[in-house]
Amino acid sequence: MDEHVLRSLIKWPSVPDCFGWLALDRRGQWRMRDEFAQQNKLPGQVITHRTLNEFISRNYACDSLGRYFFQNGPQRVFITLDATPWVARITPSESGLELITQCNNPIEAARALSDEKGNIYIVGKVNQLIYRQENKDSFTKEDCQTVALLHDHDLDHFSQLAKLHEEACSFGGSWEWQGKQLSLGPIHSEELAARFQFIARPSN
Repeated sequence: MDEHVLRSLIKWPSVPDCFGWLALDRRGQWRMRDEFAQQNKLPGQVITHRTLNEFISRNYACDSLGRYFFQNGPQRVFITLDATPWVARITPSESGLELITQCNNPIEAARALSDEKGNIYIVGKVNQLIYRQENKDSFTKEDCQTVALLHDHDLDHFSQLAKLHEEACSFGGSWEWQGKQLSLGPIHSEELAARFQFIARPSN
């Protein structure tokens, strides 16, 4: 987290929280949602300003209730999640392929899931900012087990890594990742938030 953000929290500790004005869409884009967008249930405007995107990503955190937010100076801007707290891309690197989130965090993949619409979710560890109110309002960086929606542009690539086999009333399979065979199993999209303990639409 940016040092000036932490200083502003100390200087102005009682700034009201903000809800509904910022969203993370299914392609890992931050979207600004003004009153018109909120009232008409519109996705909002994609934020294209590079510096602002990087600022949001550096100050993206999760609280103990599973609510994700952007710490904008002294104000906490809670984020509406269209899918999951993270959106992953398959990215080339010097050592091969990596899974990288919208905040440029690497994901240490453990397994994958597929829902009723054919979406792929990566389950694994991400080093993220955690806010703990019980610990003197502190932020810590922790490796957390979480879930990331795989960007739809990478679905074809993932299918080349995966092997499926049908099971009774379901399916199973595996996928090859960094020299390992990881499991691929089913999930219903409505189960994601409860299983991975995040709140998709925080409210006050």
